[in-house]
Amino acid sequence: MTTSPPLLFAHIGDLHITNAASQNYLDFLSILIQLDSECSQVDFLVLPGDNADDGRPDQYALVSTALRLVTKPVYVITGDHDMASGSLAAFYSMPATQPLPMAVTVKGVRCLFLDMCGTGTGGPDFRLGDEQLDWLANELAQSAEQRETVALFIHTYPVDCTDAQETQRLNQLIADHSVVLVDMGHTHYNELANDGHTIFAATRSTGQIEEGPVGYSLVSIDQGTVSWRFKALQEAFPFVLITTPADYRLVREDDQSRPVGLTQIRAVVFGRQPVSRVTCQLNQNSPVPMVASADGTFWAVELRIPSDDFLSLTVEAVDDRGRPGRHTIDLAAPFTAGTHRHKAGSDADSVGAWPQNGIPGTQLGPNRNGGPS
Repeated sequence: MTTSPPLLFAHIGDLHITNAASQNYLDFLSILIQLDSECSQVDFLVLPGDNADDGRPDQYALVSTALRLVTKPVYVITGDHDMASGSLAAFYSMPATQPLPMAVTVKGVRCLFLDMCGTGTGGPDFRLGDEQLDWLANELAQSAEQRETVALFIHTYPVDCTDAQETQRLNQLIADHSVVLVDMGHTHYNELANDGHTIFAATRSTGQIEEGPVGYSLVSIDQGTVSWRFKALQEAFPFVLITTPADYRLVREDDQSRPVGLTQIRAVVFGRQPVSRVTCQLNQNSPVPMVASADGTFWAVELRIPSDDFLSLTVEAVDDRGRPGRHTIDLAAPFTAGTHRHKAGSDADSVGAWPQNGIPGTQLGPNRNGGPS
């Protein structure tokens, strides 16, 4: 049974900070306090760009002040609003920023953070440039040599690059290497896409709320399996995230299949209250106790999974005050006809609405407005 802990991070969607009295700034402060007090297992936090709505120094100063509330590393990338002044000088004035592109290896996962905006002219002129693409190619080659899983952090889908040749090259680099996750902002709504090789995950905006409650996403990479769940700010703890196996929507057919037979079930339970018990349950079968890892990061058990056509897997945690938290995923049949994949670095391979996981599917943000691609 695997004992190494999964990579865990929290994604706080596009901030669009304007001033200290705005609701989104107050929400940002609340999210940071909650993450620091309730989600100690996360390895880092991600800000996916559009940090300051107008790219002004005073707005970045507010972001920097807020980030003093957390003790975990914070990785910040650029968005089109960060180039509103025509320069990233104010963006890089924040102590939390580091020169992009940037590579960090955490728990065996190579995390690559890109700048899609600094080489553009401002606004949604998304460009990477040859130098950055060459850097990415070199990093991916090194990760392949070291057999590392890769997570890529960019502001928006590859298809949004202004230069179609950049989109093509970026998509090819992703397809040719073990990039299991592309984590993004920009959409202003929650969305997951699965092209069979890579999961594309977009988390809704914190600063411009068009659908559903404010919150953040909690993401794991566990032995190549990607799990993603949106946590509404007002949602209670304990909060459970099953990290493996994958829900059928997130099975990457290039490297994974639906588990059958003896399978390790792993989950993370977020919340500062001590946990009294954690169980997992297939369909309506009897719950099976799970055991905490030695470091307390996750809970695990080995379970025999039958080859039924469709199964639901639920992990329930109960804290010492008797409060429950649950996460349910669906396991696909072991033998299914292949799904057509567009592999375009876009939302064409979207998994669709998934309300139980925090994806309403209404897509009301300004970059979609409920319309088709």
